Amino acid sequence: MMDKNGKIYVAGHRGMVGSAIVRELEKEGYHNIVTRTHRELDLRRQVQVEEFFAKEKPDYVFLAAAKVGGIIANQEALADFMYDNMTLEMNVIHSAWENGCRKLLFLGSSCIYPRMAPQPMSENCLLTSELEKTNEAYALAKISGLKYCEFLNRQYGADYISAMPTNLYGPNDNYHPTHSHVLPALIRRFHEAKEAGLTEVTCWGTGAPLREFLYVDDLAEACVFLMNHYSGNETVNVGTGQELTIRELTELVAEVIGYEGKIKWDISKPDGTPRKLLDVSKLEKLGWKYHTSLREGIRLAYEDFLHNPMRAER
Repeated sequence: MMDKNGKIYVAGHRGMVGSAIVRELEKEGYHNIVTRTHRELDLRRQVQVEEFFAKEKPDYVFLAAAKVGGIIANQEALADFMYDNMTLEMNVIHSAWENGCRKLLFLGSSCIYPRMAPQPMSENCLLTSELEKTNEAYALAKISGLKYCEFLNRQYGADYISAMPTNLYGPNDNYHPTHSHVLPALIRRFHEAKEAGLTEVTCWGTGAPLREFLYVDDLAEACVFLMNHYSGNETVNVGTGQELTIRELTELVAEVIGYEGKIKWDISKPDGTPRKLLDVSKLEKLGWKYHTSLREGIRLAYEDFLHNPMRAER
């Protein structure tokens, strides 16, 4: 169990995941939390990271910082996604180990699993076949991070764990019209269509791919749970174990937002991976399960969109 008075560094505290982890820690009574903005500490700069860890010496680290984006962003900036994520991960994990960090949780993504992995995807299917090309650079960086945690455990007896969340959404999400993930992009698109009185909205692909979605505050709860109840070299999937088609998701978002126009599909645009469902039996056996329904989560996310103009505009 984490010491309530221990110093906890949350890397990426301004992002959707990091801010949710800070909220959960504070709710659970952990108040010795250290954070730094990107301007104060560029995690891609090894010297800066080494100086920060040497000075602060956190007992626990939640590594939620990452360069993220949807299909377009991943395809346009392959080198950037690989370099930025690989560099910041290695800098933080290595400096944590060098400075005696007692436990670290590294956050990956379900996109690390093979494109045609057996469904639902269990933790042991990692690296068994080819990755999805549309986010290969990001996936390779994340795989490197979780493997480095595993190797530190095996070589030096560290207690560094990794969690692989499914598709996330919720407060502090990125609602950029082209560089966001599917759910926040749909929230923005249908909100703007409703406001403009548009009679139809065009969405990407066929709508056939199956996806799983987890409300980010549920993920944060799971992360704190794992830091207190899990140690091991193998990653742990974090999701709902429930899936729906992109078409069904699109219709649900439109319904929650109150858009009543027609939805069209541009089949010239890519679908991405045909199916991504996590096997969450390992986490459930440890004693944790999600509790926010998708409809309720979308409602909460839409409230966040409406009340965070900076998030809506960027």
